[in-house]
Amino acid sequence: MQYQWYPGHMTKAKRQMQEDIKLVDVVIELVDARIPVSSHNPDIDEMGKNKSRLVLLNKADLADEAANRAWCEYYKKQGMYAVRLDSRSRTGMKEVQAVIQEACREKIERNRRRGILNRPVRAMVAGIPNVGKSTFINSFAGKACAKTGNKPGVTKGKQWIRLNKNVELLDTPGILWPKFEDELTGLHLAFIGSMKDENLNMDEMALALIGELVNRYPGLLAERYQLDESGEGAAVLGQIAQNRNCLKKGGGLDDTKAAVLFIDDFRSGKLGRITIETP
Repeated sequence: MQYQWYPGHMTKAKRQMQEDIKLVDVVIELVDARIPVSSHNPDIDEMGKNKSRLVLLNKADLADEAANRAWCEYYKKQGMYAVRLDSRSRTGMKEVQAVIQEACREKIERNRRRGILNRPVRAMVAGIPNVGKSTFINSFAGKACAKTGNKPGVTKGKQWIRLNKNVELLDTPGILWPKFEDELTGLHLAFIGSMKDENLNMDEMALALIGELVNRYPGLLAERYQLDESGEGAAVLGQIAQNRNCLKKGGGLDDTKAAVLFIDDFRSGKLGRITIETP
């Protein structure tokens, strides 16, 4: 199955970002800490190549902590700043403020030498749909200033947000890129909900996720659902259906209902702290 989703408004949003990026000092990109490669939009590298870069590993509370540390080290070696973040509980927010100032220190010093004082740092907040940009902005600002939602595509237009005398944020709509380099990227994005579930085959997605978890975290599914994970993915999904009491009207197992519940367990962290991609 092809995992692609690139509605028309994203082309317009990308063009707008290319214009707006000229106005900012630093680009803050949110990625999902569970899949930092797949949730990174390569277009942002091209657009932000002459800007300071800060990567926020959002939903770090749902990701493997050892992997979070490894990713921060990886970004540091790439010359980028990185912060582990949980926007909902505001964990990591103080560090973000300090890192923004650090990332723009040269620009602030240059302004000071020119006699430009108290000019706030301007930061663009970018990322793919459903990665938590609006929740981050609201938590960072301490008030509900950006719309939030758990569906991709809630933020449609740009909005400037004055956080304090030091920082102004430019919120941007979540954008994907027109064609994924490989099917795995699209699949991983589907796992975390960056595409609309109604456009996807949930059974196939659940089987793929079962394969990933059995490979990366052997024993996890066996413990969580009291099952034998040594068989084929379909057999494992059938056991999950049994465990979760997913039955059709006639009494047979409802694999599709089990698939939806299983994927939701992964997304909500009920399966534990899981990272699908490591550096």
